[in-house]
Amino acid sequence: MTLQQALSLAILVGMMCLFWWDRIRFDLVALVTLLAAVACGIVPAGKAFDGFSNPLLPLIGSALILSAAVGQSGVIETLLRPLRPFMRTPSLQVGVLTSAVAALSALVKNVGALSIFLPVAMQVARRSKRSVSEFLMPMSFGSLVGGMMTLIGTSPNLIASSVRQELVGKPYAMFDFLPVGFGITLIGIAFLSFGWRLIPIRNTGQNSGDMPFRVEDYLAEAKLPENSPLVGKKVRDLEAMADGNIAVTAIIREGDRRYIPAGHWTLFAGDVLVLESDPHDLQKLVGEASLELVGVNPIAVDKDSQPVTTGDTAKKVEAKKSGGGSEKDAKAEKTDKAEKIEEKKPLDLGIVEAVITPSSPMIGSSTSGMKLRERYGINLLAVSRSGRRTATRLKNLVFREGDVVVLQGPTEAMNETLASLGCLPLAERNLQLGKPRAVFVPIAILAVCVVLSATELVPVGIAFTGGAVLVALLRILTLKQIYETVDWPILILLGCLIPIGEAVRSTGTTDLIAGWLSHVADAVPVYVTLGMLILITMLATPFLHHAAAVLVMGPIAATLAHQLGVNMDPFLMAVAVGASCDFLSPIGHQCNTLVMGPGGYRFADYWHLGAPLSTLVVLCGVPLILTFWPLH
Repeated sequence: MTLQQALSLAILVGMMCLFWWDRIRFDLVALVTLLAAVACGIVPAGKAFDGFSNPLLPLIGSALILSAAVGQSGVIETLLRPLRPFMRTPSLQVGVLTSAVAALSALVKNVGALSIFLPVAMQVARRSKRSVSEFLMPMSFGSLVGGMMTLIGTSPNLIASSVRQELVGKPYAMFDFLPVGFGITLIGIAFLSFGWRLIPIRNTGQNSGDMPFRVEDYLAEAKLPENSPLVGKKVRDLEAMADGNIAVTAIIREGDRRYIPAGHWTLFAGDVLVLESDPHDLQKLVGEASLELVGVNPIAVDKDSQPVTTGDTAKKVEAKKSGGGSEKDAKAEKTDKAEKIEEKKPLDLGIVEAVITPSSPMIGSSTSGMKLRERYGINLLAVSRSGRRTATRLKNLVFREGDVVVLQGPTEAMNETLASLGCLPLAERNLQLGKPRAVFVPIAILAVCVVLSATELVPVGIAFTGGAVLVALLRILTLKQIYETVDWPILILLGCLIPIGEAVRSTGTTDLIAGWLSHVADAVPVYVTLGMLILITMLATPFLHHAAAVLVMGPIAATLAHQLGVNMDPFLMAVAVGASCDFLSPIGHQCNTLVMGPGGYRFADYWHLGAPLSTLVVLCGVPLILTFWPLH
């Protein structure tokens, strides 16, 4: 082992440890790893940023933009409506929704396909009076297997194609993944259609027929007014009033002092209670005990039903400074506007429940830090976080990806506000009637891109970049929406790890690791080696990232195939399958993270359905790979 190989291994092990530690975001980990590789001399300084010129990056960004355009058009919900009368049993409902997500994931990025169908699943669960947790995990897994069918469906396929191009000078074509991916998708959908029964369904006291979805208990704050019948009573009396379905996790009194109460504590007027409960019991208690939800403040709206935020206030102050009117005129205008707002407020305010997506600017910020009411004209009423009880005040709670929030604000401006916050509303989308051009044009653009790529008339990166430009020129999405749609942390991750992967290969480290694996591979049949590759990549993906797993395992698999004297394609396919099929955790892929909050899942819940599905993928994936990608 040379010094450069030892340094390469140390950097790889350090990167894996940082990914597993999960205290630093993955794109920052990639940047630290790249700088470490440059400092050690493994990556030349002049080639440190060559990864950002890789055509893989604009292809992934363009695919995300086209996914968002198709999702906003509403055409998918329109096409799905005729199938709803046939979804009478739970297995048929899960089967149809999972099949639809899987099919769409072959044409758009799988996380985009899942986001499109998430509101549809909420509506089906509400109408059938079933828990939404029965639908969301199978749909997430369906999007993962469906994405394996085409080059653009999932990042591991794109990266495996990039690795192949670097090694043999030719990438995979659009539908090279279809034979293996389609077979695994059929098997996966068949299993998920009845395997959903393995998902733990917890009774949170919520009636699925009354609520649009089922989540873990909400965290909310309520003030105890003087006229409440609970004044002078004990904490246990409050909890007994809700039949034990509400927990008082903290009491704020004496300013901002927070106490963790016992059951014998006395309640006083003015206390702010931090309550954990499902929405049904919380609403019932607020009514019976005359509580006042903290955060329900008047929201000013203008004549166009838009919230008056600090941006509007700043403009008025600037106008006043520039002499835009006398103080008397300003007071008269303010009084006139206040009267209009007061008249409109009862009609315009609405409440929406939404999940925080991975691209949301709310992640890592608190309620007070975001200034939701001042900047966005909305109130935060409650937060649901799966699998964790907290006594933190609502205003100090730091938002995380997958949190479900309850927001109050002007109804007409709510969609735009949620888009700005990067939140996905958990209700069925209303189609934008009167705009037929925006409904089918994204589908047509996507179809043209796929045809041009499949026939190899145009390189896939050029075809999809052109499609994304058309989306912008035709104003299907605004420029702001386009830049918010692109998953920049993923692109930074790839741009940093591509030169590291090349350095690991050029220093001979991949040969070294492949040599170690070949000692095992020589003692077992090739199909066992392929199964081991799929399994190792599956287990590495939650600790790394599905993209990083392919960048690390891809060159190793290709080198191992070379040492065994067989074709590298089956081995690259095995790595792509393993990285795509992360069914064991909510953190390895954005799809699993996206459904964790709305589904009310806990970390271990993914093993109940994911472990048998992973076993099926390994058992069925190996013969499919060997059938369509021969060793010689």
